[in-house]
Amino acid sequence: MARSGESRWRRVWLALLLIVVGVPVGGVLLFAIVPPTPTILMLQQAARGEGLDYRWRGLNAISPHLVDAAIAAEDAGFCSHRGFDLTAIEKALDHNADGGRLRGGSTISQQTAKNVFLWPSRDWVRKGLEAGYTVLIETVWGKRRIMEVYLNVVEWAPGVYGAQAASQHWFGKDARSLTRTEAARLAAILPSPRRYEAVAPGPYVRRRATRIQAAMGTVRNRGLDACVLG
Repeated sequence: MARSGESRWRRVWLALLLIVVGVPVGGVLLFAIVPPTPTILMLQQAARGEGLDYRWRGLNAISPHLVDAAIAAEDAGFCSHRGFDLTAIEKALDHNADGGRLRGGSTISQQTAKNVFLWPSRDWVRKGLEAGYTVLIETVWGKRRIMEVYLNVVEWAPGVYGAQAASQHWFGKDARSLTRTEAARLAAILPSPRRYEAVAPGPYVRRRATRIQAAMGTVRNRGLDACVLG
């Protein structure tokens, strides 16, 4: 009887292990090939009546200006790190410890992992899962796929997700046709897409977009986008 009980518990633990490991790995493998399903955030906001405009476009159908703008605004070391920018994390911790306005040090890879697979919160459980998913997508997807997914799932206005929906919402055009200025403005509103507007922007967005557009030249000239566009 004792051996039977031990065997049963062993099977239970094995099943739990397969679930804990298999579900994340399976999801990462699946979304390496097919577009991600609507995310938890998208569904939550849609349930609140905001709608859900999510239109997948392959990276070749998105302006390279938007790639450069995202790297310039969100993660200049995207092509050189392995998912985590330790320098940015350290600066964010120091800034927050000094009593400044809270800010994060998340890379594009971390943001993608969070947006696609997890729920919106700041608890430590989610942060731990985010780190695990970040390692997985960096290993399985690679940089080009991470950028492709990121540009398709990031929120650019209430109920508006991804480059194509954002381009149509703000500028009435396809994502492949975005100009440098338009791409910079989209990147400029990323920190608070529910607060700021890409069309007729206020002073903050104008200043930020100007800085991003200048940084886009550095991104291109120094090959900081080579892992995506090279």
